[in-house]
Amino acid sequence: MSHKTIRILRMHHLRGPNLWTYRAAIEALIDIGELEDSPSNTVPGLYERLTAWLPGLVEHHCGVGERGGFLLRLREGTWPGHIMEHIAIELLNLAGMATSFGQTRSTSRRGVYKLVIRARQEEVARQALLDARDLLMAAIDDQPYDVAAAVKRLKGLIDRHALGPSTAAIVDAATARRIPHIRLTEGNLVQLGYGARQRRIWTAETDRTSAIAETISRDKDLTKRLLAECGVPVPEGRVVTSPDDAWEAAQDIGLPVVVKPVDANHARGVSLDVRTREEVEAAYALAEREGSEVMVERYIRGHEHRVLVIGGRVVAASRGERAVIVGDGIHTVRELIERDINSDPRRGEEEEFPLDTIRLPENRDVMLELRRQGLTPESVPEAGREVLVQRTGLLTDDVTDLVHPDVAEIAGIAARVVGLDIAGIDLVVEDIGQPLAAQGGAIVEVNAGPGLLPHLKPANGKPRPVGEAIVEHLFPGAEDGRIPVVGITGTRETTALALLVGALLQRKGPATGVSCGGRLYLQMHPVDASVPSDWEAGQRLLMNRCVEAAVIETSPRCILDEGLPYDRCLVGVVTDVPEPQGLEDHDIRTRDDMRKVLRTQVDVVLPQGCAVLNADCEVCAGLAELCDGDVLLYSTDPRHALAEAHIADGRRFVTLDGQQVVLLQGSRRTPLLSLEQPGVAALLGRIGVPTLLATLGTAVALDLPAELIRAGIETAAPLLDTL
Repeated sequence: MSHKTIRILRMHHLRGPNLWTYRAAIEALIDIGELEDSPSNTVPGLYERLTAWLPGLVEHHCGVGERGGFLLRLREGTWPGHIMEHIAIELLNLAGMATSFGQTRSTSRRGVYKLVIRARQEEVARQALLDARDLLMAAIDDQPYDVAAAVKRLKGLIDRHALGPSTAAIVDAATARRIPHIRLTEGNLVQLGYGARQRRIWTAETDRTSAIAETISRDKDLTKRLLAECGVPVPEGRVVTSPDDAWEAAQDIGLPVVVKPVDANHARGVSLDVRTREEVEAAYALAEREGSEVMVERYIRGHEHRVLVIGGRVVAASRGERAVIVGDGIHTVRELIERDINSDPRRGEEEEFPLDTIRLPENRDVMLELRRQGLTPESVPEAGREVLVQRTGLLTDDVTDLVHPDVAEIAGIAARVVGLDIAGIDLVVEDIGQPLAAQGGAIVEVNAGPGLLPHLKPANGKPRPVGEAIVEHLFPGAEDGRIPVVGITGTRETTALALLVGALLQRKGPATGVSCGGRLYLQMHPVDASVPSDWEAGQRLLMNRCVEAAVIETSPRCILDEGLPYDRCLVGVVTDVPEPQGLEDHDIRTRDDMRKVLRTQVDVVLPQGCAVLNADCEVCAGLAELCDGDVLLYSTDPRHALAEAHIADGRRFVTLDGQQVVLLQGSRRTPLLSLEQPGVAALLGRIGVPTLLATLGTAVALDLPAELIRAGIETAAPLLDTL
């Protein structure tokens, strides 16, 4: 039945590399119905409405390859699926989840298209496609559409589901270094690297962050005592147990003082420059609500600073800003805060903003500050009166280049005394460009898991590459967190092939994990028979800290449904490229379609890696041109037409020479295995000769010694009993 609408028939979340892109994506199957007969240039006013609602579409290059490329296509005539793709991308960009990748392709059914966009976060990308469909239909039907509401909805989903800015900065830095990552929870716990070479982060904490050090940092009194004993300047003070005790401590220390929780963070419950008994008692009540104990300490004059120390080295520093309003004799304090402070574009509710909005009466620190000045939110300050709204917590100005070496050294010592690999050192000093002690400055707190946003998006000054510094701390030099990964796909005995390769790798020494046939094996012992998919199985191996090498079988259907479970592999094996069977739901109907699916395995081979391809399958052997790394071919025909040219190109060829399996490379002919060896006949009773050649070729690609290969194959037959 024809229809003038766009129906989304299904969406697939492709969580790993796929036939469209190396990265996660959402693939939607859409039916545009009778709109197949209505390209954009035939719909009156469509161009004008879309460009008015989404002016950023001018930046979409599209296939034209230049600014305005998509608009050119829109004006000349393109179809709704393609338009919907670009609308979804632009909505994501407006919501702050920048992307540029998208593709739309027709299928064998008239009016039905596959539409793919990059999916940094599944929930957000799905909603962007739904909103894009609705926006496009409103534009086609000349109906109103609230673009701002759609963008706000997407921002809400980003806030709810996406990585926080600190974690995202670290992950982006790792990605730039080609270090893979796996998100372990719906929150900010992320694994960088694979298997035994992985590291873990949780915002700005790492698996090198000591639990003892973190506990010390939460206890402000203990932290101060440890720092003082090591010669680090800190303000004198003590823990107090009541408002009366707080006042007594304040008198002993000397007014003015600071009253704050012992174990709170982010300046919550901190009162500065407290001068009277009434203020001390009010500050005590505020601090008590935020922490388990309260402390009173000497007030240090100067500016609040945050110095970020990573691996004992200062990498960034920020200076705080006080929030002030000036009365005009007309507006209330609340109105002035909204007009002069909350209107600042640097302020917002979401984590992306460097400054928070100030809400009254919810913000207790501000309410206390106003009371100290005899004001309420409804007070009207006289014209010209300066009202201090907030003293602390507003780290706005980057001052990294101003930090004096003495200050940097003391900050590094403070982090080491507490034991933190990543620390936010809070200090108060008049001039961070001068030595600390000479101007009476002091370190007031040492924080674990410091927020990175003030350094990533300072209100003033240049951003600092703190994510890169954390990644370098975890993976120094050229480390990339990778273990050897062997990826296997095709339709010919790939499960047996994966087990045999795993057995050979395990014999060499590394603790090897294998996922194949719906099962997991660790050091060749079956450990799980209920893996829901090839993708899940592969991910479980790569998350296991015990795994030093992994062999992962992925079926063509899994590539289509979910993608590969790893970003790149050291060795990629394709056993064949057959005519497709049972993949009609993905519109994979021809051998060329199947080639596009299975090439994914070759596309992800690392430059220093190798693709192992079956030369007896012409289409499979043709995938060699797509490989970033080396290519090894195998064939049962020692006179194969490809052998001479392949070897002349300096590459390797595994074939038969009578009853011998041999490796041909250059002028060398290296025997690998005799088919008459004990145990080989038993193995060939379970698998075909091509699978044996694929196994040996993969072992050669992994640089396994010939002696080890022969010994492993002789004893491999019993392994297949687990299938």
